[in-house]
Amino acid sequence: MAYRDFQHFLQALESAGELKKISEPVSPYLEITEITDRVVKKAGPALLFENVVGPSHRLGTADPLSAVMNHPSIHPSARPTDSRKYDFPVAINTMATRKRMSMALSCDDFEEHAARIAALLKPEIPSGPVAALKKLPWLLGEMKNVPPKTVSSGKCQEIVWQGDEIDLYKLPVLTCWPEDGGPFVTLPLVFTNDPNTGKRNVGMYRIQIHDKNTCGMHWQMHKTGMRQMEDAGKKGKNLEVCVVLGGDPAYTFSAISPLPPGIDEMLFAGFLRKENVELVKAKTVDIMVPADAEMVIEGYVDPSERRLEGPFGDHTGYYSLAEDFPVLHVTAITMRPKAVYPATIVGQPPMEDGWMGKAVERIFLPMINLTVPEIVDMNLPVEATFHNMAFVSIKKKYPGHAYKVMNAIWGLGGLAFTKFVFIFDEDCNVQDIGECLFRIGANCDPSRDTLQSKGPVDQLDHASVAEGFGGKMGFDCTHKWPGENGFRRHYPKLITMAEDVVKRVDEMWGRLEL
Repeated sequence: MAYRDFQHFLQALESAGELKKISEPVSPYLEITEITDRVVKKAGPALLFENVVGPSHRLGTADPLSAVMNHPSIHPSARPTDSRKYDFPVAINTMATRKRMSMALSCDDFEEHAARIAALLKPEIPSGPVAALKKLPWLLGEMKNVPPKTVSSGKCQEIVWQGDEIDLYKLPVLTCWPEDGGPFVTLPLVFTNDPNTGKRNVGMYRIQIHDKNTCGMHWQMHKTGMRQMEDAGKKGKNLEVCVVLGGDPAYTFSAISPLPPGIDEMLFAGFLRKENVELVKAKTVDIMVPADAEMVIEGYVDPSERRLEGPFGDHTGYYSLAEDFPVLHVTAITMRPKAVYPATIVGQPPMEDGWMGKAVERIFLPMINLTVPEIVDMNLPVEATFHNMAFVSIKKKYPGHAYKVMNAIWGLGGLAFTKFVFIFDEDCNVQDIGECLFRIGANCDPSRDTLQSKGPVDQLDHASVAEGFGGKMGFDCTHKWPGENGFRRHYPKLITMAEDVVKRVDEMWGRLEL
């Protein structure tokens, strides 16, 4: 079942016992992060902070935030230095377990979507006309409600701030970590249109609040948003932008998904939720946005303008350094009545983004198999922040096969950023890190079974030799074949128990009371 909006999702979480409401006055400056970090580390519930008070970051700095001390809305129970009370509750940690991530995608387990994609990508050839007709209703049902549709109005535009009404400091934007450069919008869906083709792109890029009507747009060098802004600059034009907050959580997942070029994120969201995404035209820019969003920040980016953005406590577990990035000028903020502000935090794993990344890994494995069909399974460990390491099992068919897969992975979209790739035989459970470490130690000789390469890495990787460019290494942890890569010795067998003994012990196991 698709969610009507983000608040419908929150209601579903509450009904399932997955949401904790907090009435205690809590500040968006560091306090929400500290509470959420403790909860996410123990796989605790989603949180709804109903009484958000205080400035979004430290007072006394050079920006206009210091003016909140004179704000007319003074909460009587607030701390003396926390004089602002926000009109919007903050929802966070909503997708931080497998169950909640699956609920966000309107299913019992997100592997269901992987099976749906696999069935579409590798359809079985019908045995005859009758079988083809039987399958047709399923295919039509999968695709019927996928395309987004335009509507004339939406909840997200029932309240409109323009001109002097625009004030980003009225939103409970979090300052997550002590050395952050300011408050950051951490769960934004950034809508842009390609200046050459008009095609929509939806990505997730952090947004730093600079002042009441400008923000930093963290478009990294490898991202589609940066390419579109550069193309707009070549035409001498600004790039229009909408930052969407909330809506069906399927939109959020679609924004972080490694979709093939040309696949619209809102089309994919319709596939996930099995219901069309309804889009409405923004008030001040020519961009279509989800009608059920909680809030929309509209504006434009001047391709020639840069401003210092950061530092930011990032998903790497370290602060990403301050750099010059594009600036978003806000032309309107629209919202629904009684809107909820959705947020997340990143930092030392595990964090909420761990389950978001795991869902991406599982759901998109069938697409990876189209290009690299020998891959049996893949694990991008959350402990390595996903893009740094990959454990991959393959159906090995020939000497050197592991090296072929390493190079294929380094040529696959976001997987190109993977620094360490470990290749195992198909009988290795790559989801079990302990088993992977056993196979690495047992089957890999560093002088023979490694491959070094260079290429693009995450721009936030502070260890790389240059920004956005660095080294990569692959490890062949498979059993070696005779003569493979100079191997001349007899390769031993993995220790396993006889199948008949396993069966007999299985039958008596209940009687043993062990």
